[in-house]
Amino acid sequence: MRPSSVHKREAALEAAERQFLATGYESVTMDSIATGSGVAKQTLYSHFGSKRALFLELVASKTAAASDQVLAEPPPIDRRTDPRAVLREVLVSQLGTVLTPALIGLRRLVIGEATRSPELAAALYEHGPRTAVTALAAILRRCSDLALLRVADAERAATHLNWLVMGEPVNRAMLLGDDAAYMDDAEIGRHVDDALDTFLPSVTPPGDPLS
Repeated sequence: MRPSSVHKREAALEAAERQFLATGYESVTMDSIATGSGVAKQTLYSHFGSKRALFLELVASKTAAASDQVLAEPPPIDRRTDPRAVLREVLVSQLGTVLTPALIGLRRLVIGEATRSPELAAALYEHGPRTAVTALAAILRRCSDLALLRVADAERAATHLNWLVMGEPVNRAMLLGDDAAYMDDAEIGRHVDDALDTFLPSVTPPGDPLS
């Protein structure tokens, strides 16, 4: 794709994101995106085909970018690793990313469109919660292989840990608005610590101080 085409595509996605978050999916049109981005409507249709296809690409690109940011460098794990420290680092990053206003707003939009466009919800799920659980499961599996933890089912354990961390903050953000969603770094750290205090004793080998 030529640089000019890439620039136009990015400009269209940025304008669409602003408008979708500000006024909702139904209120946005290809005309308004063209006006907001400075990209001709014919060019928009050439790149995306339809408003729904543009929205799907926006959802996929934003959630994939968030996942890449969190999982850019998987933590190295060996027999000297402190499992709590590794899990804490990943979970703090995951929660901080999920609670950004743009991603919370996008999640609200996708839920509103889920019945009409289940592919949007599927894209959000695969690039968001599913990716987060998969990353946690890989850490738990590696720690279990090294006898640092005792995890019979890494996927199930990761799902439980993910919900301990994400459940209340995400529900609050989704239902009570952006002000309720805000957590500073210290609050996020304390919340993750509380979740790990609950989770780790259930997967700590016998004889460890946490068991």
